[in-house]
Amino acid sequence: MRIVNTTTIYMIRHAKSPFVLGQERTRELSPEGIIDVKKVTAIMNNKKIDLIVSSPYKRAIQTIEEIATNKDIEVTVYEQLRERQLKGAYKLTENEIQKAIKTSFEDIDFHLTDGESIRDVQNRAIPVIKNLLNNYKGKTIIIGTHGNVMTIIMNYFNKSYGYEFWKNTSKPDIYKLVFSGEKLLSIHRLWE
Repeated sequence: MRIVNTTTIYMIRHAKSPFVLGQERTRELSPEGIIDVKKVTAIMNNKKIDLIVSSPYKRAIQTIEEIATNKDIEVTVYEQLRERQLKGAYKLTENEIQKAIKTSFEDIDFHLTDGESIRDVQNRAIPVIKNLLNNYKGKTIIIGTHGNVMTIIMNYFNKSYGYEFWKNTSKPDIYKLVFSGEKLLSIHRLWE
């Protein structure tokens, strides 16, 4: 049985980008990331796309802008889709970061000093997703995104997407989410 009027969202996690403290918004893709953008574009070129939206961060936009150019679609930027602010402007070890992310998926109100909890991120991002689902029923949408916010959005619709899922995503990555109304029907990974 085919379900009519499903809405498809392709979550495209940005390609590799070297971390630079304090440059979350402006840091660009690495040379390897730029090469991977060509592969992302090739995967998406044969798909019918109706709308392209993105986080305001440069690396997310860079990852999808060639698709937008090829399809002659303007990228609409939503501040609410920005990456999660895990902490304030202080350093943590990789171990401490991993532990904080894991804990946050166990307790969605947990957050580090000056950081956002999963609930905080869902409260800002999910209204945008619901708005897209309700205003573009039956359409296909690309979202240029980040690993943490992507997983948090997916977690809202299906709690099985949490820390272990996030830990195993790649840069870049592509997930096809199919919805009927606001109900998530399926998730399929396209990136190999």
